[in-house]
Amino acid sequence: MAGGTLARQLALRMPDLHVGVFERTDEAPHKLGESMVELSSNYFVRKLGLSSYLYDRQYPKNGLRFFFDSPSLDQPLAAMSEIGSEALPFHPAFQIDRATLDADLRAMNARAGVRVRTGVRVHDVALGEGGEPHRFTATGRDGAERFEARWLLDASGRTRVVAKLRGLHEPEPGLANASAWGRFEGVADVDALGDGAFRERVRHTTRRLSTLHFLREGAWVWLIPLRGGVTSVGIVCEAARWRPEWRTPEGLLGMLREQRALAELLADAKAVDTGAYARLAYRTKRFFSRDRWGCTGESACFTDPFYSPGADFIALENDMLCDLVERDRAGESLDAVGARADLYDAFMRMRQEAALRLYRGQYGLLGSYELCKLKWDNDVGAYYNLWVDAYMRDLHLDEAWLRGQLAQQPFVLRALDNFAALFAKVEAEVRRRGTYHARNAGEWNNGRDCLWFMGEVGQPRDEARVLALTEEIFQRVFARAAALHDEGRAPASRPPRALASFLGPKPLL
Repeated sequence: MAGGTLARQLALRMPDLHVGVFERTDEAPHKLGESMVELSSNYFVRKLGLSSYLYDRQYPKNGLRFFFDSPSLDQPLAAMSEIGSEALPFHPAFQIDRATLDADLRAMNARAGVRVRTGVRVHDVALGEGGEPHRFTATGRDGAERFEARWLLDASGRTRVVAKLRGLHEPEPGLANASAWGRFEGVADVDALGDGAFRERVRHTTRRLSTLHFLREGAWVWLIPLRGGVTSVGIVCEAARWRPEWRTPEGLLGMLREQRALAELLADAKAVDTGAYARLAYRTKRFFSRDRWGCTGESACFTDPFYSPGADFIALENDMLCDLVERDRAGESLDAVGARADLYDAFMRMRQEAALRLYRGQYGLLGSYELCKLKWDNDVGAYYNLWVDAYMRDLHLDEAWLRGQLAQQPFVLRALDNFAALFAKVEAEVRRRGTYHARNAGEWNNGRDCLWFMGEVGQPRDEARVLALTEEIFQRVFARAAALHDEGRAPASRPPRALASFLGPKPLL
């Protein structure tokens, strides 16, 4: 997906550019990464012109939806507390069958004049330096052929061609996550389950088109509908909870069916295929180089799929790579293009650090409606206010804005650390009281109370307004977190806090 979308973007922006795509397989196999959220969906619609395609060939998405269970995982679906919308979101998002998308992108790119080579193995890659071209060999059914390229853009996924050549790969010790998954036929329709009141509370909007999350302590299960009657189902968990038997269809289904609601949904499910990673997260030392190479998608890094950020990273990386190629073709000097590559690289490394902080040490929150709602409100409010808005206004390609973001990096990362520590402290107190699961039954929230400013997203506004909203998001979440921490005792006097207090070195509680 990373390479196919980048090739399309390059061909749309520069129709006379010679673009080659080299794929190991002839067929487009199924891959993970089916859930898109608002930033990446904006990229697909606005930058790639794929709005009609996405509605015709894929599924529109009814947001992220979370279900919370009892400690013994035995609640019926309709009794579980829920966070999820009661109407399709204002900003479109989609559920993607990756095999269909990747095959369709190959065909689109070939029609656009991109040289698409399938069934070839790329090897003997030699990265050029100081203006020299990059060279590599592609070997397929017709033998080996040597190629030169001014730009070499790596979308090789976890094969990580450039990362291995340049020693860019870094393990991520702070986020130990693992996953097992499969595609299944015969999954029950969640919209046919439960009673009338269960369907009425979301005004009969389709839950099935949401990315469903069934949350547990230290783990969560996803269900994503795909065209053709197939459903993607998988679990992501702390690595210590992962089990090798989940690699088999029987082992995976057996574990999933231990939860009453999932047992009902998966009663007649039959596996099409399965897969697993005992370790998900990893980092990169560099995204883009002055020597006209770059990495996009999982060839660079991966964090965690909880908020479906993978395609968001692709959107940012592809935009930046496309801009670098355009600047080079327009005659900017190597030094000028290199300086821009350094700037983009520094920003993406900041995004990498920020994303990892969303998940490090936070899996303990997931099984509690109250704790997860705190995290949701903070993360999603900041996502729309700071990241989606900036992307929709193309600020990520503006030099002044990027330099301002990098200047604020220590404060942004400290705020993320401060809230992670706050949530951990509240979690410890809730567990001490024995109320971790107290509100995991009978609650429903549409998840939008943290997005009261939605109408402003993507519209012209100044930095002062963005910061004012950031302060209000933080203050609202902090006030609720403090109240939950202090529940059952005389509340401390906690006056409203200024934004700077959330960014400083002192603990929030």
